[in-house]
Amino acid sequence: MPKVLNPILPGFNADPSILRVGSDYYIATSTFEWFPGVQIHHSRDLANWTLATRPLSRKSQLDMRGDPDSCGVWAPCLTHDGSKFYLVYTDVKRKDGSFKDAHNYIVTSETIEGPWSEPFYVNSSGFDPSLFHDEDGKKWFVNMLQDHRRRPRSFAGIRLQEWSEKEGKLVGPWKTIFFGTELDFVEGPHLYKRNGWYYLLTAEAGTGYGHAATLARSKDIWGPYEVHPKNPILSSAKAPLAPLQRAGHADIVESEDGKTYVVHLTGRPITQKRRCVLGRECAIQEAYWADDDWLYVKNGPVPSLTVELPAARDDTAYWAEQHYTFSASDGLHKDFQWLRTPEPERIFAVQDGALELTGRETTGSWFEQALVARRQTHFSYDAETLVHFSPLDERQFAGLIAYYCRYNFFYLTVTAHADGKRELLILASEASWPEGRLKFPIAEPVSIPQEGKVRLAISIRGKDLQFSYALEGAVELTKIGPVYDASILSDECGGHQVDGSFTGAFVGVAASDLNGLETKAKFDYFTYRPVRHESDRYEP
Repeated sequence: MPKVLNPILPGFNADPSILRVGSDYYIATSTFEWFPGVQIHHSRDLANWTLATRPLSRKSQLDMRGDPDSCGVWAPCLTHDGSKFYLVYTDVKRKDGSFKDAHNYIVTSETIEGPWSEPFYVNSSGFDPSLFHDEDGKKWFVNMLQDHRRRPRSFAGIRLQEWSEKEGKLVGPWKTIFFGTELDFVEGPHLYKRNGWYYLLTAEAGTGYGHAATLARSKDIWGPYEVHPKNPILSSAKAPLAPLQRAGHADIVESEDGKTYVVHLTGRPITQKRRCVLGRECAIQEAYWADDDWLYVKNGPVPSLTVELPAARDDTAYWAEQHYTFSASDGLHKDFQWLRTPEPERIFAVQDGALELTGRETTGSWFEQALVARRQTHFSYDAETLVHFSPLDERQFAGLIAYYCRYNFFYLTVTAHADGKRELLILASEASWPEGRLKFPIAEPVSIPQEGKVRLAISIRGKDLQFSYALEGAVELTKIGPVYDASILSDECGGHQVDGSFTGAFVGVAASDLNGLETKAKFDYFTYRPVRHESDRYEP
């Protein structure tokens, strides 16, 4: 079989849940504060994947206004009971400090494309929920249980309870069926049944460089569960030089020909500071069931950079330039997302051949900011846009942004001085947690004519970021500002304590109007151009 290079879903695609229905494979991944919620990719061969849908697209299903960075939608679980799809997800409203507010829901659909149902509220006792359909027709809900009394960690085990679809709620007794191993931080549970055994796959040891996947089993769904003799079954913790790091949070699928595979999150660090600028990505490993009825990852537990799959991967689209234009008939391209709000009409519109942003709150607002962006999926790339914006003063700005979170972004703006004269100004916030301040001194602004469109561009080569611009009619780009450290657009610098940031770098366009006048900024196009560069350790 052909050898395929991991990850199979490059860029921010964390916490994978995999499912096969007939000849179709689906992977659901976390989207956190980015709307619409949950990415579901589709494949027929496990090697080539396309984005099929983002099912949480209505206010009634998901409203993340006020959700802090790296909160929102955590660890979805996608299953099928033979007649319809079930999607389980958490909306996290708070994660830092002694308490977590995490609300779990279920939506269903007869087809992967939808329409997806209104949500059933399930519980708020923890996060990372999943649903298991047993052979007798019963449905079981599991999630990690949190206990704010525990110090220093609130991870209190895996909770099990029956889900009654008829009543639309949990019924009967509940029990903590697994307390985890010495690796601690037990979360991300998935239940399976095989040869009379119930198998419980969990994530442990946090989501950083010690991350791992643990397998346990029992003859009774209520336990007790015995732990795999070679625990963990997947981890890079003891292999610091392995190309795939942070391996864990896994799920299992069997192919049509009976082979077993494990999908898992992973990270590919760059620089000596080991920063994962592409966030937590999705990789796949071949696995097998041994005579002892335990699952083993082939050549594991350290994940392999390459894996044999039923088909070769066609990387043509991956390396192709993506030139996005905007028409009302086509709407916003599916590569783009925005932050938190389920009312996108308040922050953007696609009309008259442009993407029109309505200036709202500041960059980094947890409520309503006009920022539309796509994932960074390559270590090196060029991006550009053409903007028409007429600001009145320094409190109105719009332009091109490389964004991780409210604490980490690089933003080339068209703005104005206090006297109303238009200028270009770079707003950079480099690893500014916990203050959330801009980097001072700010690079010198560049005066530009009061009228006319401006071409804005960004080049990233590994850790180096350089902005440039051109006035309307000019062909050549002119560099502006210093070379910035792009590697801070990473989980390791994401504005939380160690292992507390969960998303990935984006690049896109944004607009703010801090005067509250809702000034519009129009963008004629957006181009994302992957670049093969010597700094890219992991790409062919």
